[in-house]
Amino acid sequence: MKFLVDMPLSPLLANWLKVRGHDAVHVIHLAMGRSPDSDIMERARIDERVVITADLDYPRLLAITRAAGPGLILFRGGNYSDQETFEGMDRVLETINPENLATSIVVIEKKKIRRRPLPL
Repeated sequence: MKFLVDMPLSPLLANWLKVRGHDAVHVIHLAMGRSPDSDIMERARIDERVVITADLDYPRLLAITRAAGPGLILFRGGNYSDQETFEGMDRVLETINPENLATSIVVIEKKKIRRRPLPL
């Protein structure tokens, strides 16, 4: 699976995903740390990556454009430690079919995970 980790989350998440066999990169390593969300979404779409973020602007962008992708994993409901982020991603990777990740918004909260297919 290919992932693009956004600025609100640590670059350690990209490293954690790589160790588990995924193709993951943090926006900081693409020199996109200050890029608009729309540019990051376009890069993810072109590179066929699922965006992982805690930024609530991404679901809005997908809804406004009625886009069918890129897929999005959104951490909501407070601040997450690196360990909590890893645990949340573990839950997603264990319960959601990888084919569905590319065409869905997955919302991770402290106690549950929700998935909604795209477009919104």
